[in-house]
Amino acid sequence: MNQKKDGLDGVIAASTRLSRVDGEAGTLLLTGYAVEDLAPHATFEEVAYLFLHRHLSAARRAIPQATVELLRAAAARRAPPMDALLMATPTLRVEQPEDVIAAFPTIIGTYWRLLNNQTPVPVREDLSHAAHYLHQLSGEAPTPARTRALETYLNTVCDHGLNASTFTARVIASTHADVVAAITGALGALKGPLHGGAPGPALDMVFEIGTADRAEAVIRAKLDAGERLMGFGHRIYRVRDPRADVLAQAAERLYANGADRAVYELARSVERTALRLLHEHKPERRLDTNVEFYTALLLHGLGLSTELFTPTFAVGRVLGWCAHYLEQRRDGRLIRPQSEYIGPVGLQYVA
Repeated sequence: MNQKKDGLDGVIAASTRLSRVDGEAGTLLLTGYAVEDLAPHATFEEVAYLFLHRHLSAARRAIPQATVELLRAAAARRAPPMDALLMATPTLRVEQPEDVIAAFPTIIGTYWRLLNNQTPVPVREDLSHAAHYLHQLSGEAPTPARTRALETYLNTVCDHGLNASTFTARVIASTHADVVAAITGALGALKGPLHGGAPGPALDMVFEIGTADRAEAVIRAKLDAGERLMGFGHRIYRVRDPRADVLAQAAERLYANGADRAVYELARSVERTALRLLHEHKPERRLDTNVEFYTALLLHGLGLSTELFTPTFAVGRVLGWCAHYLEQRRDGRLIRPQSEYIGPVGLQYVA
């Protein structure tokens, strides 16, 4: 009998040319490039080409009027942005997977403005993908520094092996369903707090602490109560999370160029205290700062509400989902694992 592994830990379910995650060494390769070499320097469009071997088209950024009306109705009900994105995606007119990638910033930007009683802004085709997203949210063309910060983030999170949402997309792709079905399924998986919800709570802890002199008492109380510190440790990485290093540098540059420096200094102070206390509390484990901590810091520095953190992650990760969809359709077969029955046997039915 095959050995069952809870959560499919360690089970190889697909072959991929897209990303390689090495948790023991603390490395991440994106199409063969180390994340720290690629993410801070490439444009999102260049990374998309590496993944898809196709160009993103700015002409595909507009969304159907029916999608806008659905978003308007969702805003009237005050639906969370992730729910709106999940509802709107199946209404897109899609000819190629990259059409979904192009539309995500417009969906989220349109919905955010409707939710805040603002008029959606027209799509601009002269902006880069990252700048377009920021423009859709605020109505203002972002500075190069803000664009570069978001672009680095989107590049960093665009793919990460067979995580829950990507695996969901590949399972759906393996049935030969269309790409919209696969992306919608991936969004459903991302909505779960164990996958896409960590960046917000990581920042909440920083604001709960408020001042650097309170960090020791608050964090020690959390650890003594058995609480997990959001933004520290990772299921895969046993050493450093390389994405955290990339985003730490991106956040430092962003906060040096006009973002609220006091928040940055507080977050770094909280981080230092948390790492010290984690080492004292669990000396047998190496619990480093992970990508969620710096995601929260970077996106906050860009002026994004915590409600937008997970949808913004989706703006980057949808590239990986689409690339995995194409790879699964091209190379894979129907994904159909087995289950182990652990229920009762020998029962007799009495009418």
